[in-house]
Amino acid sequence: MDSIAYVNGSFVPLSDAKVSILDRGFLFADGIYEVSAVLDGKLVDNASHLARLERSVGEISLRLPETVERITELQKELIARNKVESGLVYLQVTRGADKGRDFAFPKGDVKSSLVMFTSEKDIINAASAKTGINVITVPDIRWERRDIKSVALLAQVLAKQAAAEAGAGEAWMLEDGYVTEGGSSSAFILTQDDVIVTRKNSNAILPGCTRKAVVALAEERQLRVEERSFTVAEALAAKEAFATSASLFVQPVVAIDGKKIGDGKPGPTATRLREIYVEFAKATAV
Repeated sequence: MDSIAYVNGSFVPLSDAKVSILDRGFLFADGIYEVSAVLDGKLVDNASHLARLERSVGEISLRLPETVERITELQKELIARNKVESGLVYLQVTRGADKGRDFAFPKGDVKSSLVMFTSEKDIINAASAKTGINVITVPDIRWERRDIKSVALLAQVLAKQAAAEAGAGEAWMLEDGYVTEGGSSSAFILTQDDVIVTRKNSNAILPGCTRKAVVALAEERQLRVEERSFTVAEALAAKEAFATSASLFVQPVVAIDGKKIGDGKPGPTATRLREIYVEFAKATAV
C-alpha cells in the first residue's frame, strides 16, 4: 500500500507527492530539514528537533509556512495516517518556487514549501546495536556553517557512499586532524579514565538533538562528560566509542578504519547509555 505524504497543505499518496522543478530546495538546496524518531506511534524528543528547525530557518532568513504547533499536529496526523509504530518522520522546508532561477531570494510574496513523509524502522532492535559498527574516516569537505541543518548534503552523501563501499556503518569526518562528526551522526569516545568525550557545539558541527539528550542523561547519572575535540589516535586508544542520532539512538562503534577499539565489541557504557536513552524516549514521546 502506498504511504501518505504531506505536501504544502495536502495529504497525498507518496507516489503523487510533487513539488515544482523551480522549487529553490531543488535548484539551490535552499532549505532546511529535520528527522524525528517515532516509537509506539509517538514522536521522540520532537520539541528539541523543532527548536533546532526554528534556529536553522532563522539563520538563513527562511520563514516557516506553519507554526511549530501546527507542524507538530501535521506530524502526528501523518504518523496516524501511515500507522507508523516505529520509524522516522522527515520534514523539509524550502524557500518555495519563484518564477525563474535567480540566486537571490525571491522579491515577491513566495510562500515557503513544507513537505513531510514517514518511513518505518525498528530502531530499538537494530542488529548493529548488538554487534557495533565499523566507521571509516574521510576529510571533512563541508561548508563553514554546519550548525545549520541544510538540505545541501552532497559532502555527507559522498562520505556515506565511501562508508558503504568499505562495508562500514558510518563515516567520521576529519578536519585539522580532529573528528568533527559522522556523516549523519554525532561522534563520542570513552577515554581510559572513563570520561565521555564529544566535540563542543560550534559552527563546525550540527548540534545533535540526540547528542544533547545523551549528554544530559549521562550527566544526570554523574558520568563525566567533556565537550572537546578528539583525534582518531585518541579514539583508537579509548575504551569505547559510539555515535548518536535520531535514527540510531546510541550506536556502539567497535572499529575505525579496520582497527579495533578495545576488544572490538560494544562496551558497557555505550550499551547502558543506549538503554537509558530508550527509556527516556519511551517515557517522553508524545
